[in-house]
Amino acid sequence: MEELAMLRQLIAQLQDLLQLYGSPPPPSSDLPLYLLHYHHSRPPPPLLLPPQQQDHHRWCIPHIDDGSSTDDCYSLVMAAGKSGNSKMLEPAKPPSNKKARKERYRGKLPGTTHETEAMGQEIWKEFPEDLFEAVIARLPIAAFFRFRSVCQKWNSLLNSESFSQLCAEVPQVNPWFYTVSHENLTSGAMYDPSTKKWHHPTMSFLPTKMTLLPVASAGGLVCFLDLGHRNFYVCNPLTQSFRELPARSVKVWSRVAVGMTLNGKSTCLGYKILWVGCDGEYEVYDSVKNSWSRPGSTPADLKLPLSLNFRSQAVSIDGTLYFMRSDPEGIVSYDMITGVWKQFIIPTPLHLSDHTLAECEGRIMLVGLLTKNAATCVCIWELQKMTLLWKEVDRMPNIWCLEFYGKHIRMTCLGNKCLLMLSLRSRQMNRLVTYNVKNGEWLKVPGCVVPQGRKRQWIACGTAFHPCPTATA
Repeated sequence: MEELAMLRQLIAQLQDLLQLYGSPPPPSSDLPLYLLHYHHSRPPPPLLLPPQQQDHHRWCIPHIDDGSSTDDCYSLVMAAGKSGNSKMLEPAKPPSNKKARKERYRGKLPGTTHETEAMGQEIWKEFPEDLFEAVIARLPIAAFFRFRSVCQKWNSLLNSESFSQLCAEVPQVNPWFYTVSHENLTSGAMYDPSTKKWHHPTMSFLPTKMTLLPVASAGGLVCFLDLGHRNFYVCNPLTQSFRELPARSVKVWSRVAVGMTLNGKSTCLGYKILWVGCDGEYEVYDSVKNSWSRPGSTPADLKLPLSLNFRSQAVSIDGTLYFMRSDPEGIVSYDMITGVWKQFIIPTPLHLSDHTLAECEGRIMLVGLLTKNAATCVCIWELQKMTLLWKEVDRMPNIWCLEFYGKHIRMTCLGNKCLLMLSLRSRQMNRLVTYNVKNGEWLKVPGCVVPQGRKRQWIACGTAFHPCPTATA
């Protein structure tokens, strides 16, 4: 009898709570007689248990969310009564008199009253233009594509000189990667590491009859070279700004290494592109003059032919380009300002293959595959300026390297600016990973799948670029 009384009081309190929350009680015909009595009568005062039972019997008032029904609570209570177990938790506190969120903010939301509308117009009409541009310059890159369609004024910001300067002052975050796959060499795919998403821009302005390979980048621009090494193209993958460079004075059909630098902090002051061949032939393109020039000839002490590692892209540090060479092992550098060539004979680590240069905050790095017996691992080295020797600073986690055991792995570095993207492939696998040089973080990259496609694309080559919506070719 005591348990039945407790159960009745609990049901009564549940019904009061349901009424306060606006939920109707269950139909009277579905309730037993003893529940009908408590439904139509005033609920009794809260139950006070004897002291010896207070630790064993706790009240449990279920939390009632929107969408929960009285029938569920009734079933819960009846199940508890049938089980004969009256373990319950502390009595519920009386419900608060808080209003719904819509009711609390009714009349306070912008546009609901004439006063707020007038206030909004007065405030935003006097909002400083330079502050407005400074805020937009710090938006995520993906937001630029959305706000351009808001109005003509916002769209014209991309051509504003003041807005370009503000974008140049914003600290650069992780670069994006422009890549080309084996399945489709005529179109590229861009990877955003911050959102871990692939984008597939339509490069309708690029020649469709040629296979264009991304070979260098600077200031948000990507430099392309056709597979026949006849023409160079420069474009901004975000805004489709495009330029076909004039024909070169020197016809070189062999493989060339390419580097690209800015004249200042942004493309407003122009940029330069350098190509160099195995026999020492080279030219420099100046976007301000829109012409190629040959500042001089390679120095006599520069060993020819330049057996450059063409799979390794040049890195740019303070206007100087660094190229990896394989015979003799070391680095060749060219100062784009002074036009001075230098070479550094630096032996590479043993058992190293597919190595390439990288840079991070002025430091020259080396990334490559270290293979010994049947084990293969990706390792990172840093060039010591005093000794001109490579010092290992990191390597891929061992659990990842176990996947390469006994396989013939080839590696391509798709980006070498602080954040590296590595393409690791064999006949049995195809993996994309990124390595953050600053914090030593290794991450796996989701597979590149074209829209409405199912098969993952095999990335052939690529380059890293810092996305900039105001960069013009």
